[in-house]
Amino acid sequence: QVQLVESGGGSVQFGGSLRLSCAASGFSISTYAMRWYRQVPGKEREWIAAIFGAGSITNYADSVKGRFTISTDNNKSTLYLQMNSLKPEDTAVYYCNTFVGRKDYWGQGTQVTVSS
Repeated sequence: QVQLVESGGGSVQFGGSLRLSCAASGFSISTYAMRWYRQVPGKEREWIAAIFGAGSITNYADSVKGRFTISTDNNKSTLYLQMNSLKPEDTAVYYCNTFVGRKDYWGQGTQVTVSS
């Protein structure tokens, strides 16, 4: 059974850093693409980062490129999102995602709040 559980969210001031974690179970994260999304109330969920090829390939949305880093620890079956130089517009609920066996899986989300 595929499960994704995010953690690491919280409140931080402008310019601060946070690291989000997504503990995965029921599949091998080195085999499947893993993604981070975020969502603000009243807006569509926004893709922000992806990692493929057992961690060898990464892609980022322009809004976070150069500030966020996606990575995996295959031994711990955990996906990470290191977020630096945070801005108030990064405030959102952050979700990890994967597509396994023709089905989309999402975690429960973790809130990130950046104050100015």
